[in-house]
Amino acid sequence: MKKLNRVNTGLEKLNPIKVVQFGEGNFLRAFVDYAFHKLNKEVDFNAGIAIVQPLKDGMVNMINDQDGLYTLFMNGIKKGEKIQDIQLIDNIVKAINPYTEFADYLALAKEEELQFIVSNTTEAGIEFLDTDTPDMQPPAAFPAKLTVLLYERFKHFNGDASKGVTIIPCELIDYNSETLKKYILQYVDLWKLEDAFKTWLTEACTYHSTLVDRIVPGYPRAEIEDYNSKLDYQDNLIVAAEPFFLWAIEGGEDLKQKLPFHKTDLNVKIVDDIRPFKMIKVRILNGAHTAMVPTSLLYGNKLVMETVNGDFTGKFVNSVISEISETLAMDKNEIAAYSEEVMDRFKNPFIKHALADIALNSISKFKVRVLPSLLGYYNANKKLPVSLTFSLASLIQFYKGTWNNEALPVKDTPELVEAFRSAWELGSLDLVVAKVLANIEFWGEDLTKINGLSEALVVVLTEIEANGIEKGYANFSAKN
Repeated sequence: MKKLNRVNTGLEKLNPIKVVQFGEGNFLRAFVDYAFHKLNKEVDFNAGIAIVQPLKDGMVNMINDQDGLYTLFMNGIKKGEKIQDIQLIDNIVKAINPYTEFADYLALAKEEELQFIVSNTTEAGIEFLDTDTPDMQPPAAFPAKLTVLLYERFKHFNGDASKGVTIIPCELIDYNSETLKKYILQYVDLWKLEDAFKTWLTEACTYHSTLVDRIVPGYPRAEIEDYNSKLDYQDNLIVAAEPFFLWAIEGGEDLKQKLPFHKTDLNVKIVDDIRPFKMIKVRILNGAHTAMVPTSLLYGNKLVMETVNGDFTGKFVNSVISEISETLAMDKNEIAAYSEEVMDRFKNPFIKHALADIALNSISKFKVRVLPSLLGYYNANKKLPVSLTFSLASLIQFYKGTWNNEALPVKDTPELVEAFRSAWELGSLDLVVAKVLANIEFWGEDLTKINGLSEALVVVLTEIEANGIEKGYANFSAKN
């Protein structure tokens, strides 16, 4: 097959660089680059992207070898039907390694039409290193690299306010733009750069926190022959993703005018506050993921897809989501639509998501993702939620480490695993539950103070040890 490049595909015309993107991995190419691809195709946005490799080792050579072109396969389930959408993404103009091409990196600052900085340098990428200096080529930390680039732009355009940029980080940390801005300004102070530059950063540039939501398995190595059979060219950068897409960006009417996603069918929400969107994602998507794991593993399942398609475990997950939904102070129609989409995503046959992988650090995940829903339900209804309580009991049983004489895939810190081992050595379920619930390091509070919770968990654990998961759940539900 022919090599994928711009000559062979007739895509030799390049758009002007409007976006500088820090990060070249699968997620950004399946998410941000796809989003700008949609703007270009549907709104004539005419935006080219220059990619900056944040680390010394990366993929920019592979990207440049294909002239920035790659194929995105979006595979999944929608309204119960299998779908596959194949798109050739063509908006990457160049990819630069600043460690070997520092002059080319600085030259990006001089691009006349540059408007946007986007990034996904992982949660660890937004950091402040006081060892970074402005004469390093480049500095180590991403915020320091960005400060150098912005300072070059400020100087080149003599502080022209119209040459400020819109900064949209996608790293999965709270208040990502606020944190990035704080570190940029710290570098200005550390490096003793002029006050006029600081004013330009705060008045000419804007910063927008985000929530990103799409499952991106990446390069489909195991199924690559099948993927290649659908193409008439050789692509070494195929990316597989689910169809679901949500990009929530904090901003107002100015940002909506700059980024007219409302003229496309892409689910980009420019809103005053992204916290409700984060809440619904963490509580429903991540919360249901975490809540299903111990119950489904004890039941005998291995995969998320297997769980949600099972007669018993599928109904259990739906019940978990229903209980969680009751605790969210959001539009009920929006919650219902999101919940339906989550179940479709869980059923995606193209994504083999192992429950044992999700089980990593389940206690800390339960504390953040599930416990607020359990307690919120209890506070609102003055009774415990059946399925979330059952999930917590299953979690305690799971951390015993064995079930039906077989080892369970418990993966957590040695200290936490030891704490559960010593609790289970107490023998009596009353004592086991009391010790686990009273551990403030697990939950952030003493859960024995929740009226009726200890007793309910003892009932569940007694039931599942005597009757198994499915019958134990049925018996517990009948009593409540």
